[in-house]
Amino acid sequence: MKHFSLLLFVLFVSILHSQELTGPQLLDKTITYHDPNSNWKTFNGSLHITMEIPEKPNRDSDIYIDLPKQFFSVKATIEDNVTEYIVNKDSVTIILNGVKNPSESFLKENRLSKDRAKLYKNYYTYLYGLPMKLKDEGTIISDKVMSKTFKGKSYWVLKVTYRKDVGDDIWYFYFDKNTFAMEVYQFFHEESKNDGEYILLSGEETINGIKMPKNRAWYMNKDNKYLGTDILHPSK
Repeated sequence: MKHFSLLLFVLFVSILHSQELTGPQLLDKTITYHDPNSNWKTFNGSLHITMEIPEKPNRDSDIYIDLPKQFFSVKATIEDNVTEYIVNKDSVTIILNGVKNPSESFLKENRLSKDRAKLYKNYYTYLYGLPMKLKDEGTIISDKVMSKTFKGKSYWVLKVTYRKDVGDDIWYFYFDKNTFAMEVYQFFHEESKNDGEYILLSGEETINGIKMPKNRAWYMNKDNKYLGTDILHPSK
């Protein structure tokens, strides 16, 4: 009976805390954990990432981001092919195996484009800028903080949606209840269909004073199919 009473007490405290903590407050706490000195807004540094995908060769990417100058570059190597995208404000440069700005037919044949360059820029600055990127304009933070158990661990969970001109997906971010570290995130295109993916975060690398997840393992929501892992390496 003592153990049962203790369990009820812990449950009550957990519910009470979630009621006291609003979504914006939870976001501030996790940003304080990951970026205590507010370095992201002036981030100027390199990321070295290996993407491991089942039954495919690794993709090794050297990424450079300079937010104040609106500069982004990614140089990706897959076996003997080296692709480089450089986005300098509105200017885009594409290089494939040493050939700079190849012809349109060559770009199409190798599935390269300026739109893809911007997609990579948005992808890497969003994922490696989390949770700070949740402060961006057009992000809608739910005021209610949820308590959920995922893979056997209880988390504070923040629901995030976006203004229509920004994005349509529904995101859930899972934070450690003690440290407020971000450990899981999950997105749906249509939540009723259980589509989309969830990402398990493990380990940490500190880049320019920011605690970034070292490993991001991607899975399908509907069947838990493993898709691959992004591994962040220490700065060279």
